[in-house]
Amino acid sequence: MSEVMANEDQKRLWRALAQGATSDWSQLFAGYASCIDWPSAYYWRDLIEFYPDARVILTYRSPESWWKSFEKTILAGISHSTDQEALCLALISRQVFGGRPHDRANAIAVYEANVRAVIATVPPGSAADPQSGRRVGAALPASWRASTGPVLSQSQQHQRLSVGSCTELV
Repeated sequence: MSEVMANEDQKRLWRALAQGATSDWSQLFAGYASCIDWPSAYYWRDLIEFYPDARVILTYRSPESWWKSFEKTILAGISHSTDQEALCLALISRQVFGGRPHDRANAIAVYEANVRAVIATVPPGSAADPQSGRRVGAALPASWRASTGPVLSQSQQHQRLSVGSCTELV
């Protein structure tokens, strides 16, 4: 998300996609070797279809732990947003959580359903959930293996984000 926030072209492309534009993954990922976190995490089904050899890493935490993190980071951004086109409102609040991101039971149910869907959908065998060791992915193409730096977990990224308003969160 921080890369999208910092790049106006990325912000424009992701916002258009969230509003229903046709996906152009080649354009969205031009110059990038991988994607993690929002907004790409929402489109994992489309991405594994477009990039069938891509690795999918499912980071699982207990629903309570997930809620605490979500509440402190993304939900805080949603709560402060005034930009109706911001991804935290247009995509995360409305599309992912059906307009009910503050409803703890609903949000946890959506989280758990997504975890089940990833496990049921992603071919097993080549990527692991770092917490459980469960193998849940497919191999990453060689052209995507180059990286300019370490990959941070979602919680590490969130610690680096200053959640003020969702306008700042894309």
